[in-house]
This record gives sequence, structure tokens and C-alpha cells, in this order.
Amino acid sequence: MNASADRDMAAYWDRAGQVWVEHQALLDRLMAPIAEAVVEAAGLVNGESVLDVGCGAGATTFAAAWRVGPTGRAVGVDISGALVELARRRAGEDGIEGVEFLLADAQVHGFAPAFDAVVSRFGVMFFPDPVAAFANLRRALTPGGRLVFAAWRAPEENPLSLIPLRAAAPFLPEPPRFEKDAPGRFAFADPERVQRILSSSGWRDVTITPLDVASPLSFDELMTMSLRVGPLNPILKSADEVSRRKVKSAVEEALAPFAPNGAAVMGSACWLVTAKA
Repeated sequence: MNASADRDMAAYWDRAGQVWVEHQALLDRLMAPIAEAVVEAAGLVNGESVLDVGCGAGATTFAAAWRVGPTGRAVGVDISGALVELARRRAGEDGIEGVEFLLADAQVHGFAPAFDAVVSRFGVMFFPDPVAAFANLRRALTPGGRLVFAAWRAPEENPLSLIPLRAAAPFLPEPPRFEKDAPGRFAFADPERVQRILSSSGWRDVTITPLDVASPLSFDELMTMSLRVGPLNPILKSADEVSRRKVKSAVEEALAPFAPNGAAVMGSACWLVTAKA
């Protein structure tokens, strides 16, 4: 196992987690249909135990908790301390019972084999060693337990992820690139790679089906997703003020055609993946 890669990913989510905390309400709204699709496909019933991997601020964990009821148990795990803290606070403020949140690396954490299902909304594409990670998650399940997660399809199928990067590229020393075989947002874009990873880590009955969701948002929210939540954010934080203004202007111009009258639709082209232990 690459300890350096694990440290790099933890450091990344220390930074990214703060951004996600800041924009939690917007992210939860845009991704709510995907979380519901994941929970629905998991077939959760009252009294079951479910593990939500990469739980973020807890939205999918809460959705799962409603399905398993007061006698069930929903556990969210995330590597970001800021997000786990927010999830715990939200659970307390909303009085949601049967949920708990764990600050841990799901790739290596020693889970008790007590869960009926593992679910994830965009939380499994960042493992430095995905085969080891999914083998570890399989060991967290009871016999016959199931896995359901959503992952992004190719960046070309998610154009609003690419357009800001292309618009910003002339003003950046090194624009970010999406590596499809490395940890990151589009790591599972290739369904054959997903199949190989899951088969190698001991899963069976793997199914991979397209999931497409269209979410309305304002132009200001689209700009927030492009400049604050997306991969441009860490680059712009270290850029000079002139470069930041040029990038913002270029991204605004590039996205304007997608938001006539100030309203846009963000399409999310994903895979919905299911498997059994």
C-alpha cells in the first residue's frame, strides 16, 4: 500500500472538505436524486445496517437511515474531518436517530463484518488502491450483503465539468487534467475498469448501468460549482489577482450560452453500480 498516496489523499480532502462544508446545501440539492437512486437500488429495509462510504456531510447516510428505520443503523465514514463534524452536527440538530459518523479511511479501516449493505454517492473513486479498498469493504458485509454506488462517467459526457477548464487554460500555468485511471472524480469512467476492480476484490453479480440526472441551478450557482467546488479552486487560490479575474471572465463567457435567462441545467452522467459480497 502506498502510504504517500494515502497521505496525499487525506491532505486533499482536508482542503476540499472545507469547500464542501461551505457549499453543502447546494451540493446536497444537486446530488439528491443520485443519492436517492443509490439508496433505492440498495433495497434497504427496516432493521438493516448500512455503511455509507465517502459520506461527506451526511445526506446519503440520512436517506439510508430513513429506509432502515429506528431499529436499523446507518454509519457514514469519511476521510474529511470537516465534513464528518458537519454531518454529526446536522444529525444532532435534526434529531435523526440511528446514525453515526466515523472519521476514517475506508480503504484500511477495520470494520466489523456487521453491515447488510455498503452504499456511496461519489465516494469511492478516490482510493489510492481501489482493489484493496473494495476488498476491505466486502469484509465489512454480512454474507450475501450488497454494494451500490454512483460514480461519474467520462468527462466528455459531463460537459459542464470540462468547459470551465478549457476556458481557464490559457490563463493558468498548468490547468488540471482528468486522469481516468488514477484516483479522482473520473477514475471510474471506464466500466470495464470498474468491473475488473470489483471482480479482483471478490465481488460477484456486478451490474453497471447508466444513471443520468438533470438538476436546475442559477448561473451564479453554476459559477460556484465551476470556480469554487471544482478542480479550478485550488489553482485559483494560489494564482495572482489578475489571473483570477481573467479566469472568472473567461469561464463566465464560456458558460453563458448554457444559462439563458440566468438559469442552467447541470447534467450528471453517472454509472449506478451494484454487486454482491
